[in-house]
Amino acid sequence: MIVVSDTSPITNLAAIGQLDLLQKLYTHIIIPVAVYDEMVNVGKPVPGAMEVQSLPWIETQTVTDQQQVVIIHRK
Repeated sequence: MIVVSDTSPITNLAAIGQLDLLQKLYTHIIIPVAVYDEMVNVGKPVPGAMEVQSLPWIETQTVTDQQQVVIIHRK
């Protein structure tokens, strides 16, 4: 199963020290570059920012089909 995450589950779980729940549930997650940037390149500390840069089970990928994102977002 491919799991793509947005910012909220990562930051909220990291804030309470439970980010590992995502790994226990899904083993591997993918975040879009926009999510990575929202967490890492904002100029202030964000819970989970260090983890998305270092944990091997969180993978950052570039979105290649913007139209598909629009379709999924509408559902």
